[in-house]
Amino acid sequence: MGEINSFKKHKLIIGVLSVIHDREDEIINALSEEFGKIDYKSTILPFTYTSYYDREMGPDIERFFLSFEKLISPDELADVKIHTNYLEKFFSIQETGKGSMRKVNFDPGLINLSHLILASTKDNVHRIPLKEGIYGEVTLAYKGGGFEPYPWTYIDYKSPEYTNIFSEIRDIYRKDLSGS
Repeated sequence: MGEINSFKKHKLIIGVLSVIHDREDEIINALSEEFGKIDYKSTILPFTYTSYYDREMGPDIERFFLSFEKLISPDELADVKIHTNYLEKFFSIQETGKGSMRKVNFDPGLINLSHLILASTKDNVHRIPLKEGIYGEVTLAYKGGGFEPYPWTYIDYKSPEYTNIFSEIRDIYRKDLSGS
């Protein structure tokens, strides 16, 4: 029989899609107030991989990624997603006065040495229920010195721009584990 142990801590990341570019600092501050000190911020990338969000968010969508200094247990991912959904509504209401159009989208996930897990509110065959309508998905595997996609991996998460960012964050995580 296997021994039950606590989960090893993972590196929290949040992908931020936004059309309210003038409020970037406010968005980052709201996330750091909840999840702690940010130890990585990627460059801002135009979101041109799909038009999925255009109708809801409008044109000129940009994405950047953040990672957080404090490592968390994987069983906290659902709570992170629940809070980021609250923040999405907050910024929509603040921006439109009604909350009818989403202006920011948060994609929280976890990186460890072997994979990237994303949280989702959408069920699918490759997603595992976590709690309160939140699912977890292993989106990328780290093999042979880089991140590799699965058949279900979103097209943007397969891109070299994103996988390079995730590799940089993984390097920070590895240093976190070694204490240096």
